[in-house]
Amino acid sequence: MSATPNTISFLLPAISLWRREVIRFVRQRSRVIGALGTPVVFWLLIGSGLRDSFRLPTAGEARPTMNFLEYSFPGTLVLIVLFTAIFSTISIIEDRREGFLQAVIAAPVRRTAIVLGKVMGSTTLALLQALLFLMLAPLSGIPLTLGSVLALAVVLTIVGVGLSALGFLIAWPMESTQGFHAVMNLFLIPMWLLSGAFFPASGASRWLTWVMTVNPLTYGVAAVRYALYIGRENATTAPSPTVSIAVTIGFAAVMIVLAGRVAAAKG
Repeated sequence: MSATPNTISFLLPAISLWRREVIRFVRQRSRVIGALGTPVVFWLLIGSGLRDSFRLPTAGEARPTMNFLEYSFPGTLVLIVLFTAIFSTISIIEDRREGFLQAVIAAPVRRTAIVLGKVMGSTTLALLQALLFLMLAPLSGIPLTLGSVLALAVVLTIVGVGLSALGFLIAWPMESTQGFHAVMNLFLIPMWLLSGAFFPASGASRWLTWVMTVNPLTYGVAAVRYALYIGRENATTAPSPTVSIAVTIGFAAVMIVLAGRVAAAKG
């Protein structure tokens, strides 16, 4: 079945924006270093510093405890996705200031195609960088299998779509990068910290446990953790795999819808 003209007119600008995002990101090496290097350094320094003082009990007798370097690895993967979403969607503000965004909006292009192109580009970059970091998994003590890598790629793609669409939703109405950074520091980073990436909910105070329960990223981190340990015992008190995947998919879908509505309502 051949594609209809309406389908082509929708996909072509989305693919063009996706390609532009990828090329632009690769050419700006500072963004690559910021999105990948910062989480890696964070994981190595904090993980190594707390390696022997953090012990999470496991269910298996062969490996009774888990150190912090291993526990924080799934959360660092999500942090890389989050940083990539931030650096990618902040370009919306730059595009508006440079006049590129106005030209795209003035063109006969559906706003949903703009959302799709930006989110696709950000998600692609996030997945590639997360998979690069995945090569360090043996340093954390997590053995990788083909099944875990494939499952992880699927989960990270869903998480990337949700976080990229959230970044789009925040960046679209903003006029300055300073405002975006303020939102990042006050909302996005705490959202990651209270997702079970840095410490388990079982040891937190009651109000923090409640915040972590309603935090959608908690379920994304749990889904990543389950994907890494697929077929093996996993030291976590996180929600079940079914609930984690369902909430992660639901969060991504809601963010895409909201991003599309914001783009359609505000130029």
